[in-house]
Amino acid sequence: MSGPHRPAGVLGVDVGGTKVALRAEAPGRPPYDRTFRWPHGADPAADLAVLSAEVDRLRDGWGPVGAVGVAMPATTDAAGTVTTWPGRPGWAGLDLAGALRRLFPDAATAVADDGDLAALAEARRADADDVVYLGVGTGIGGGVVLAGRSVPGRSSAEIGHMVVALDGERCDCGRRGCLQSIASGPATLRRAAVGRGGEVSFDDLRAGLDERRPWAVAAVDASCRALAAAVVSLGELLDPAGARGGGASAAPLPGFVPLAAERARRAGRPGRPAPPVRAATLGASSSLHGAVELARDLTGTPVCPPSVPI
Repeated sequence: MSGPHRPAGVLGVDVGGTKVALRAEAPGRPPYDRTFRWPHGADPAADLAVLSAEVDRLRDGWGPVGAVGVAMPATTDAAGTVTTWPGRPGWAGLDLAGALRRLFPDAATAVADDGDLAALAEARRADADDVVYLGVGTGIGGGVVLAGRSVPGRSSAEIGHMVVALDGERCDCGRRGCLQSIASGPATLRRAAVGRGGEVSFDDLRAGLDERRPWAVAAVDASCRALAAAVVSLGELLDPAGARGGGASAAPLPGFVPLAAERARRAGRPGRPAPPVRAATLGASSSLHGAVELARDLTGTPVCPPSVPI
């Protein structure tokens, strides 16, 4: 049971299109880690009810939280209203700020882009001033940290919507050729299914890579080529010291990040090599740890990425 004798902790909430991860930390207590899946239907009321139940479970079993950072893939306005989220389109128009105030009435709370927060967490973990982060999951998240600060300063870095093939696949944003339309987890699975001639699960893809099946290798290679194109373009524009690749789809696949790194290396030019690409230090949890960083910064120095305080 929670009680007033327990010091309030900080909580990070990593909101995804299919699942949510929670991590709470406090001095003298083991961290609390919990992942759950959204219910089917993408109904915001049902989603928030599940989230509320999980927050109650956290409070009852682990203890109180005094600051909450939320990593979101959705686009929100300055007031904290969701303007668009292709992953769960029913959330458009949701007063997210109000919902979080009701969930955490006694805690300082802020929301920031999940890719920005992932880049921040990776930079801090590596003690690096310059990092480009690409997270491969249901979509493509991304963030840029230069000289220790997230850029751009007024909005998130929408790396997943960089156009890498004008005549490419249609993205869920409505445009063709966005990076995530080619390199996201679902896009890679769809391409593998075409090559195999039947449905492909993530486990099937991983097994196919282990066995060097042509349909699996080709599907992943196309994703890595698109990611390499993005890394090279970001290198030309920003000249970061390095890039990190992670996310729920990339981290568990053998050879995924090294292949993207090799594709990027080959695409460099004399005098301007591509930024070296390494696996994310935090694996598939970069944005979750970034959310914890956002919560921690609410108790002291303001966080680097643009965020919406609740």
